[in-house]
Amino acid sequence: MEILKLSSQKMRLGYVFLLFLSGCSLFNPYIDRRRNPGVSDVSQLYSGPSTPEKPVICYNGLLTDDEELQQMADAECVTQGTGSKAEFIKKTHLDGKLLLPSHAHYQCVK
Repeated sequence: MEILKLSSQKMRLGYVFLLFLSGCSLFNPYIDRRRNPGVSDVSQLYSGPSTPEKPVICYNGLLTDDEELQQMADAECVTQGTGSKAEFIKKTHLDGKLLLPSHAHYQCVK
């Protein structure tokens, strides 16, 4: 029985260590742009929900506000050269990662 207590204590310590090791980056919103490696056809290049003209941001609604999402989407449109501003389309929930469960969908406009 003593071995089980020690083992669960080690597990808790391991989880805490991994949380500190990953830092705050687990909660930072990001553009969900996944690509198919080795594909030259632009229509087949992106496998994730985000494309250069339609950025999709993964985020945690408890930690990220709408203004920050809008700024990220605007910056992505300018960086990709697909527009000067991002127009909000919709939000979806519980379809992302565990700590970033929501997506914000935008459309780049000139």
